[in-house]
Amino acid sequence: MTPAGSNRRSASRGTGEPALPQELSYSEAHTALELALAQLQSSDLAVEAMAELYQRARGYAERCEQVLQQIEHTVELWDPEQPDTAPTRFEP
Repeated sequence: MTPAGSNRRSASRGTGEPALPQELSYSEAHTALELALAQLQSSDLAVEAMAELYQRARGYAERCEQVLQQIEHTVELWDPEQPDTAPTRFEP
């Protein structure tokens, strides 16, 4: 895992603010989520910092879910028993 500050898109971009979750790839959002969860488990955070970190973690989790849903909609099924049949879209 890479620290959030070393990731080009999760860097602060000169504003001091982390990148918005919707700007991150799945991998970047997942890493940021893991880092946020590790920080939340730390007992030395102020309550206010925990609340802010919790909101950011929710944003990262929602971004991961969004990317997975986008991928799910593009997954195609192929029936190896009918190789001449075109793949169909996956419908959960």
